[in-house]
Amino acid sequence: MMTQEQENGIKEIIEKDIWGSVQQFLNWGFHYGEGANSIHVTVGLLLLLSVALIMTSFVLKWLRRFFTRKMENDDKLKFISIFKFIKYVVYVVVILLTMSAAGINVTVILTASAALFVGLGLALQELFQDIIGGVFIIVDKSLRVGDIVEVNGKVGKVFEIKLRTTRALTRDDKVIIIPNHKFISDIIYNYTQNHKTTREKVNIGVAYGSDVDLVTRLLEEVVNEQKGILKNPKPFVLFEDFADSALLFSINFYISDSFSDPKIKSNIRYGINTKFKANNVTIPFPQRDVHIFQEQVKDN
Repeated sequence: MMTQEQENGIKEIIEKDIWGSVQQFLNWGFHYGEGANSIHVTVGLLLLLSVALIMTSFVLKWLRRFFTRKMENDDKLKFISIFKFIKYVVYVVVILLTMSAAGINVTVILTASAALFVGLGLALQELFQDIIGGVFIIVDKSLRVGDIVEVNGKVGKVFEIKLRTTRALTRDDKVIIIPNHKFISDIIYNYTQNHKTTREKVNIGVAYGSDVDLVTRLLEEVVNEQKGILKNPKPFVLFEDFADSALLFSINFYISDSFSDPKIKSNIRYGINTKFKANNVTIPFPQRDVHIFQEQVKDN
């Protein structure tokens, strides 16, 4: 029989063999470069990176739940969009710190990839602008779902705000995709930024000699009979100008849904045409008086 000392010695030999095999497995990989600038990518490093990323992911999820636990659903979705961008930045930092802790000179990696980073930065410059614009939109709430905006002459109702783009539905039921950098670099009209009520108007011209008081009364009747127009603030008529061929008026009114503005204006024009015909008010067309002078030639 073996003594206790012999058994302990055998155990130590077995443990050393096992530990040596584990170390050999963890150190297996490939090496790039020589000297202080060499990079060693081993199984142990990959396992360490995997553990670090898993722990980071767990911490980030906990932080996201902690910060969003009392938020409303809309604000929560916006925060998650920002958090996705932050998460990718944190992952890159964790990878670099883990590699540095494992003895790898990360400055070599950064130096070697500097040209690549510059190229990517130039190629993705507009993408980064879109992401930064999305962060600003979400944080300062300068744009909300349901807002009516005008971009490059197109009017649309916003139905989705993402980190890179904003989607809006136009009046002809088409989706317009707006890069978010437009909201920080271009002039954008937001019809509902301050409130949902907007003032609109319809212009009309009548012939010279028309009864302006009658015209004013007819315009007020038309707008007061139209559905979708607010009673308060009260609609009003303006005598705009004396034009070449007409007296110019405008009927001004307030609505709570700027998106349906073209349909309301169309109905008002129908009503004006009917009222004017019934009351013999003429809508003129451009006219010009042409005077022909005939020169008489005297015979000698």
